Amino acid sequence: MGGLAIPHLATLIVGGMAVVFVLGSIRPEFNDLLTLDLARVRSGQVWRLVTYLFLPTSDSVIWLLFDLYLLWLVGSNLENEWGPFKFNLYYLVGMIGTTVAAWLTGGAVGNFWLNASLGLAFATLFPDYELYIFLILPVKVKWLGLLLAAYLAFEAISGSWIARGAIIAATGNYLLFFTGDLVGLFRARKLEVKQAVRRQRSSSRPPPAIVTGGRVCAICGKREEDGADIRVCSCEKCGGKPRELCLAHARSH
Repeated sequence: MGGLAIPHLATLIVGGMAVVFVLGSIRPEFNDLLTLDLARVRSGQVWRLVTYLFLPTSDSVIWLLFDLYLLWLVGSNLENEWGPFKFNLYYLVGMIGTTVAAWLTGGAVGNFWLNASLGLAFATLFPDYELYIFLILPVKVKWLGLLLAAYLAFEAISGSWIARGAIIAATGNYLLFFTGDLVGLFRARKLEVKQAVRRQRSSSRPPPAIVTGGRVCAICGKREEDGADIRVCSCEKCGGKPRELCLAHARSH
């Protein structure tokens, strides 16, 4: 089914959002024709099942440009990592979940929470990727992902049921694709902690005591504990200093 995938999907969505922003600036009522309003879908406006994906997330040109760049960056990297088909499937499952949530809650929703699930996916796959906030401050994506997860949790608790349903759909989509990855990360982290504790314990242990045996021949190295007959010699050849020698070398040195 890979041939059914739409290549460069993130670029198409970003381009569509830019076009809708321009048209909405000219005629503000235009955006109302694109929202995911299932009551109007049932009356025949079936295009709303797709067009809500192109709703701009901000009325400010500066913030919109930032959002479009971030969406393009996240979506393009996910597509490069997964391939077009899996990326399309991820987005499609999120769309279906968002539509079901809108049907259950009876409210019109936009694409913000669906795109937020892309941010969670990106932070999981590329945790050490650095973004420059205000083009100055480098921040790793994993910290932004944690902030996004906290914000989703806060909005799910304190927000309306319309927002809550869309958030559950978005995070459900993420968990469907990433539960295995999260379990693997948890196990890897748990193993790292165990290894760190083991290394700490090993470094804190006193060094093993060196057990010395009996006397050793200074010439051939035979040991008394191995049965060699070791004598102490202090003759003139030994310089008058006591020296341990086996019986054979004690006689012949």
